[in-house]
Order: sequence, then structure tokens, then C-alpha cells
Amino acid sequence: MLDTIQRDELQAGIQAGTLVVIDALPESYYSQQHLPHAVNLTADDVEDRAGHLLPDKDAAIVTYCSNPACRNSTEVAVKLQHLGYRNVRKYAEGIQDWTEAGLPTETGAPAVR
Repeated sequence: MLDTIQRDELQAGIQAGTLVVIDALPESYYSQQHLPHAVNLTADDVEDRAGHLLPDKDAAIVTYCSNPACRNSTEVAVKLQHLGYRNVRKYAEGIQDWTEAGLPTETGAPAVR
């Protein structure tokens, strides 16, 4: 079972720097808009890139995608769990909920490829 996180707790964790936030959408969407400090990681890239992007398997990780209908965040979270990451949750409401709440986003290509 995949645990979820609500917007208020996610916002607090981002502000405190206590969460690693994973945008599970393709890079073209990430570049247009993503949550503050989010790292771009799609399901197809988890096996190849997770160890480099996420060296701490005990880190508090939150995946998200566009909205509750989007499955990308679940796919990434499950793959991370299978690789041994122990503290993975999903922001099921996604960036749509975040932006509708008027919260800030960032733009630009991923810093790490």
C-alpha cells in the first residue's frame, strides 16, 4: 500500500527542506511547471537514475504528477519501493491541486540528467 501526503504537509516539508519531491511527468511537462525544488524522474528512468538522484534510501520522498487520474506518480513510487526506498509517499492530487491553491511553482529543465 502506498501512503499519501496532503498539500499542507507537502508544502511544509518543501519549505523545511525535509522532503525529496519527485515530479513523475515527462521532462517537457516538468520544464513548463513543477513544484519547488522537485527532481524530474519518470518510471522508465527509475532503475537507471534513482541511485544517483536519490542516494539515501531512508529519505522522505514524495512523488507527484498532474492530478488524481494520473498514474505516473504511483508507478515511480512503486518502483522506488521495489528498489528498497523505505519512506515513499504520493501526492495524489498532483500539481493541478497545488496550482489551484495558488502555491508557487518553478520552470526550467532538470538540473541533473
